[in-house]
Amino acid sequence: MVARPPSSVRLLRRVLVVDDEAGALQQVTQLCEREGLEATAASSLAVAQRELTARPFELVIADARSGAALLPSLASPLLVHAPAGDTAALELLEAGAWGRLPAPARAPELRAALRALEERERLRREVGRFRRSPAPAEAAAAAGSAAPAVSDLGGRILSRAPAMADIVRAVSRYAAHKQTVLVLGESGTGKELIARALHDSGPRAAGPFIPVLCGAIPEALIESELFGHKKGSFTDATRDKLGLFEAATGGTLFLDEVGELPLTVQVKLLRALQEEHIRRLGDVTDIAIDVRVVAATMRDLPAEVAAGRFREDLYYRLNVLSIQLPPLRERTGDLPILVDGLIARHAARLGLPPPTVSDDAFAVLNAYPWPGNVRELENTIERALVLCDGDVIDTEVLPDRLRARSAAASAASDASASASAGAGIPAMTASDLSIKKTSRAMEKELIRRALAKTQGNRTNAAKILEISHRALLYKIKEYGLG
Repeated sequence: MVARPPSSVRLLRRVLVVDDEAGALQQVTQLCEREGLEATAASSLAVAQRELTARPFELVIADARSGAALLPSLASPLLVHAPAGDTAALELLEAGAWGRLPAPARAPELRAALRALEERERLRREVGRFRRSPAPAEAAAAAGSAAPAVSDLGGRILSRAPAMADIVRAVSRYAAHKQTVLVLGESGTGKELIARALHDSGPRAAGPFIPVLCGAIPEALIESELFGHKKGSFTDATRDKLGLFEAATGGTLFLDEVGELPLTVQVKLLRALQEEHIRRLGDVTDIAIDVRVVAATMRDLPAEVAAGRFREDLYYRLNVLSIQLPPLRERTGDLPILVDGLIARHAARLGLPPPTVSDDAFAVLNAYPWPGNVRELENTIERALVLCDGDVIDTEVLPDRLRARSAAASAASDASASASAGAGIPAMTASDLSIKKTSRAMEKELIRRALAKTQGNRTNAAKILEISHRALLYKIKEYGLG
């Protein structure tokens, strides 16, 4: 079987699958390979330990028995492959396992778990990079007259964006209290990072922090996962199951993408938050809980309430305290910090010397709005490192969507300046509504004119166009102007 290259999962490369049941081992291994992972199968605990000694793995997927033996010495996240309600698997989650993959495993559930782990790994690495950054006083001194860095919460946040200073203060203030916090922001802005900071900075730091990706759990199982169930409450309930609310007692339960919860579960969640009691499926008695809930979503919850997809009373109950994370496009002062950190990280991973970024390339990066936030920026930097054939990242190795936006802005400015001389860009028809095609046409025309003006001198043409000589050569070849 030929594995397709990884798409959304980019930080996870090698996974070790451990199971003494041959059928389950083969099934999970094949599912991992289909997701583009390099999967190694271990049919026994001894084989698994030998593989872990031989080389590192970014993830270990194991049955509950093997996972219990491996967890104390395991450096990688552990995903427990076990049936719903498996008590041993729940005990492993409480002991520090990252999550559970329902058995028998299915591709959508594995894919959702990998996406969630990918996001956690990105956040963990970003925290690590921030912790290695200079202390606030050193950063401010190095910046001279530049805006001072914001650094707090054990070094989790390092930013020159003023909006982040308010977030740091809010996290410090909210951490000491038990009230529910709703963290809002676009995908990739670091919502789980904030949730962990709230947990680690408060009196519940010694308790468990249990993240739940609400949209990754099938609707039929989400109620059982959160609140637990009694043996016999439904067909597959072969034993009592402890829910994640009970597992998080004394700590924090992070409900990521809470807007994905079905309405039937929203009712029970509201009751749990209001009364601090839960009732397992099939049970007749209530269980007291002591849990701090942090919820997060990228959805517009007031709009969801208006559309009848989210309960209004639950929205107000979750939104006791709130933190709005700014998108990357509103943190432009942080772009140099993030670019340098991403280059250093991925260059080391790829075994490459870290290149510098040309002024032209950084101008393109800085002008782009980054709808995918840090995740999109990271993918862009990783791509540039692979395509870069020297010690400088220039504009030609940046994606078309970035260069097209920059070219369109430059072309518009040039067309405006030359309109009085009758040298505008050729007229568009009503059907010319493609930004990408129009931007390329503008870019090609500007290069043609610059070459004509300099009588084919490419060095001088590059100066007029305000791009590097190498970028001009690339574009001449691309547009067939040579």
